[in-house]
Amino acid sequence: MMNLPEIKLGIVATSRDCFPAALSEKRRAAVKAACDKAGIAIYESKVTVENEIDAANALSDVINAGVNALVVFLGNFGPEGPETQLAQKFLADKNRTVMFAAAAEESGDDLINGRGDAYCGMLNASYSIGLRKIKVYIPEYPVGTADEIAAMIADFAKISAVKIGLAGLKIFAFGPRPFDFLACNAPIAPLYDLGVEIQENSELDLYEAFLKHEGDERIPGIVKEMEEELGKNGNVYPAILPKLAQYEITLLDWAEKNLGASKYFVFANKCWPAFQTMFHFVPCYVNSRLATRGIPVSCEVDIYGALSEYILTVSTGKPVTLLDINNTVPADLYSEFAPKTYRNNEMFMGFHCGNTAACLLKPDKSMKYQLIMKRNLEPDSEPNISRGTLEGEIIASDVTLFRLQSTADAKLRSYIAQGEVVDMPTKTFGGRGVIAIPEMNRFYRHVLIEKRYPHHGGLGFAKCGKILFEALKLLGVTEVDFNRPASMLYPTENPFA
Repeated sequence: MMNLPEIKLGIVATSRDCFPAALSEKRRAAVKAACDKAGIAIYESKVTVENEIDAANALSDVINAGVNALVVFLGNFGPEGPETQLAQKFLADKNRTVMFAAAAEESGDDLINGRGDAYCGMLNASYSIGLRKIKVYIPEYPVGTADEIAAMIADFAKISAVKIGLAGLKIFAFGPRPFDFLACNAPIAPLYDLGVEIQENSELDLYEAFLKHEGDERIPGIVKEMEEELGKNGNVYPAILPKLAQYEITLLDWAEKNLGASKYFVFANKCWPAFQTMFHFVPCYVNSRLATRGIPVSCEVDIYGALSEYILTVSTGKPVTLLDINNTVPADLYSEFAPKTYRNNEMFMGFHCGNTAACLLKPDKSMKYQLIMKRNLEPDSEPNISRGTLEGEIIASDVTLFRLQSTADAKLRSYIAQGEVVDMPTKTFGGRGVIAIPEMNRFYRHVLIEKRYPHHGGLGFAKCGKILFEALKLLGVTEVDFNRPASMLYPTENPFA
């Protein structure tokens, strides 16, 4: 996948001058060895920070090595002034992150000269972090053995990718957000606080760019790619592929020309109804193809939907999709096909017209037409301008339903709910799947409805709630809801119900 930040990890050990630096250095080397064993590439700085001069030298060393995600490792108690000074100066560049972690004691046979007291040192470090008002990642329990620290570093790499990805992200939006989907319309000011750039454009800009790509020499090559991806049985409307290829090239060229100082990009595009009458296709299949490459394209100019998709893409390293939290599962379908590990009201159907990547759909996927658009725009003819969806059932998988959203008064809030796509027939159209989330009925009422979230939810194909939660903390998002277990009431939930 393209369009994702490259994380270069580095580790610097710190040592309080009344402790032997060799103890911290030995423990740092053990963490490096544990990372190597786990397949985690990390630069080991040989500068041990005991004072401010060491902090300056360590800073130069890791920057020169290209590190953008730094682990400050308390191999012993550590000097809280210099070690947090190092973190503060490293974070002067918004494209960097810092994690603090500390060494556990190794053996009851070595608690004289081999005792490091880093457990204590983390307390003082946290105080100094607060004094300097810097945002660093501190794991849930930041003290551990070399193997445990390596596991924390693996999480830190993913969390860093979210933070650094957003700091270099530009969202290209085409068209005004539709009046009929006012829920997708939210203030964009909070995005600038995250470091995200927004370029809002007219639908006319997109249409003009599309027309200029007519006859582009790259179109036949893209058509061939599409034919191979769809396969013989899925390529139901081959005549529409050249227009779809032309549109795909238009979007990618627009991004290349307008990316500016940003590094990564996503799209939030208006896709109906004038789109069909002017472009003469629906863009869903192109959206699905770009998602496969790490470039989400949200429907209905859903800027926060595109943002949420990108965060999921970075967190999982996999293609994601944006779905309507759409309809209930009929009782007869539930009774015949659904696993009874979930209640019916813990399941719903996720749906969109056809924007889900081919690799996330079952093999019988195919190019089709947008049924809802056809009803409105060409009810009495064969599908023409409504062609261009990629339809099929979503594969069974662990999933995370996620959205980061601004409130009307420009405050960021988010939800995270882990679950799974259930392998059962849907008997409907579009890109769709039955999604099961524990206690979904309560989550639906007391989070999605109560907090006024829109109908679009980002769907990542892994359980990545842990990474998302920590990344949101690092981004300064303090209101994060989740699907609470039955034993844990929501503030608005009736305890007598």
